[in-house]
Amino acid sequence: MIEGRVADVIVIGAGIIGAACAQALARRGLQVLVLDAGLHNATAAGMGHLLVLDDNPAELALSDYSLQRWRELGPDLPNGCAYRNNGTLWLAANAEEMAVAHSKFLNLQAQGIACELIGASAMRQREPELAEGLEGGLLIKGDGILYAPATANWMLETPNIRQRRARVAEVDGHRVRLDDGHWLSADAVVLANGTQANQLCPELPIEPKKGHLLITDRYPATVTHTLVELGYVTSAHNAKGPSVACNIQPRPTGQLFIGASRQFGTTDPQVEGWMLAKMLKRAAGYMPGLAQLNGIRAWTGFRAASPDGLPLVGQHPQRQGLWLAVGHEGLGVTTAPGTADLLVAQLFNETPPLAAQPYLPQRFLGEPAYA
Repeated sequence: MIEGRVADVIVIGAGIIGAACAQALARRGLQVLVLDAGLHNATAAGMGHLLVLDDNPAELALSDYSLQRWRELGPDLPNGCAYRNNGTLWLAANAEEMAVAHSKFLNLQAQGIACELIGASAMRQREPELAEGLEGGLLIKGDGILYAPATANWMLETPNIRQRRARVAEVDGHRVRLDDGHWLSADAVVLANGTQANQLCPELPIEPKKGHLLITDRYPATVTHTLVELGYVTSAHNAKGPSVACNIQPRPTGQLFIGASRQFGTTDPQVEGWMLAKMLKRAAGYMPGLAQLNGIRAWTGFRAASPDGLPLVGQHPQRQGLWLAVGHEGLGVTTAPGTADLLVAQLFNETPPLAAQPYLPQRFLGEPAYA
């Protein structure tokens, strides 16, 4: 069954990446159809932490550019998106980690990113709930938070965007087949459905990385900044085995998000008590008062991770008409606007706002097979 051309662009996935791409395309005057199966996605499960990361130059470039774009979008976001520029305070537990903080400080400062090294006493003045004995920290002032599901919904309300609840069973270039047998076509198809992307493109090197989160009851004014241990850089972000790291985020409601954990090799969505306990114990080591707070809900989600930690953004080199915006791991919310700008620039054959090369899909999928 063929419905024919239904839009200028079809976007598969209504999470924050798909929504940002759809909005950017629609604002260029294109008619966009967003298809989403309604499955639980990383956007709904994540913390909504907007942060600059500098594990490598490409990650720094994309996250820094995207943070600037979020700050531009901030005044337009509805209150329900809960956008705040509260900053990230990276916590150094010892002198070795403080040296890491100093290295990050020099790297970020060289890029013009507002940040400040903070000693132990000054850090406790800013965050009195922190444990005694920490060495100090690094404050990145431009980082923020938002409520990603509401933000994605706001993006999808942009004129020229239509939404359709449907599961895509097959992608063939600029055509898609729904599970009811209907074929839909457009000038381009954008695949932006996270961990489900492998079902449509098995050749993609995307691996699900499971994470746990917990949210507390309301405790106003407990924490100001998002608190992240500097051990996160090595113990969680790059680890291959199960790992945890302290990540505490204040919500505008007075609640606290508590994370973070990472597990490979599982697609079981169940909350695992041993992992949750390990994660909470880690967080309480940095903020002892957490042990006295009520946790009201815990859940899991799956980040779509690429082998090098960078997303795949650009046209599929073996499938003409199919464009990719996948593999963002835990930085999907942060890098959504930058991803959208990169994708749109390539689709319109324009000079992108930052170098596109590090994110191109051909680094894994080979050179283009079409002219």
